[in-house]
Amino acid sequence: MNLKDMLRRNVVDTPPSGIRKYFDLINEMKDAISLGIGEPDFETPWSVREEGIWSLEKGKTHYSSNAGSVELRQEICRYLKSRFSLQYDPVHEVLVTVGGSEAIDLALRVLVGPGDEVLIPEPCYVAYKGCTLFTGATPVPIPLKAENRFRLQPEELLAAITPRTKVLLLGYPNNPTGATMDREDYVRLVDVLKDRDIIVISDEIYAELLYQGKHASLAEFPEMRDRTVLVSGFSKTFAMTGWRIGYVCCHPDLMEQMKKIHQFAIMCSPTTAQYAAVEALKNGRPDVERMVAEYNRRRRLMVDGFRKVGLDCFEPYGAFYVFPDVRKSGLNSDQFCERLLLEEKVLMVPGTAFGDCGEGFARATYATSLENIREALFRIGRFMEKMLG
Repeated sequence: MNLKDMLRRNVVDTPPSGIRKYFDLINEMKDAISLGIGEPDFETPWSVREEGIWSLEKGKTHYSSNAGSVELRQEICRYLKSRFSLQYDPVHEVLVTVGGSEAIDLALRVLVGPGDEVLIPEPCYVAYKGCTLFTGATPVPIPLKAENRFRLQPEELLAAITPRTKVLLLGYPNNPTGATMDREDYVRLVDVLKDRDIIVISDEIYAELLYQGKHASLAEFPEMRDRTVLVSGFSKTFAMTGWRIGYVCCHPDLMEQMKKIHQFAIMCSPTTAQYAAVEALKNGRPDVERMVAEYNRRRRLMVDGFRKVGLDCFEPYGAFYVFPDVRKSGLNSDQFCERLLLEEKVLMVPGTAFGDCGEGFARATYATSLENIREALFRIGRFMEKMLG
């Protein structure tokens, strides 16, 4: 038997994440600075950790209901209503998942298969394309432009829609660009979507990491509420990446089918993380505000720093990434990031890891200390001096 012949082609033919080789390289380096990992450098707030510890000490280690504990689902609904004016039924419209990534995977598996198309504005989170390919559906990239601040334009959306289009997968605030969409942007998208049979999967995992204006969601619009699958979680907002706890909210008809896959594949999300997540929602607001304020300091330092070393950089107002234009170096994205890592021991991620239209750009995260950011910017400046002669 040739085992390779037994494997599904749509899995085999999907390339691994373009980020991986850079992390493999940096793991072998001393004194390297990583601006690559999209993970908060803060520890999970103490009260949240304490709640998780308490649940273990009390032996609360059994399965929860498949959809997640009723208390957590109720707190998620209270949170969404108070913070974003979004209203969901905790019994029929909320599912607690293993991070936001499981929620995206569930929604795609329920909605699309061979012959269907999923519209994916790029640059985007690396999992979107892979999860789409695994269903057998076809990912259709919509290249976004820096001159539009990487915001999806209605004419770009309209041009990409075909009779096979079934899903639009949006992620704002955006990874990797830090771009945001405001309510006025969504008004124009609603005009395109409201009379079409297209479901929107809206990845809003960075909703709380916003430095200007107010977070907006397509689910706010009455015409879009039942055709929007809202995905979020605790990893970024509450620095809970390793807890693997997220959630998805949507119409009961969709939820019933997503819950079915979740039941068979996962059973339920980790109960310890669920207890901790309740505490985060109830009492974690001061910690979130402290972290966001610190991210904002780092954001301003990094944007200003890239501009000073000669790299154009639009100002991002969400998430914890900047997406500078590296073309003035005379190198493409991969060359820039590889040489920067090998010559100056600074890790950035090439924009092409997030879609072909990311060529000419690189992603840097400011989810690291001010000290690391300052030293990295010094090294990048030294690198640019060599490139510019």
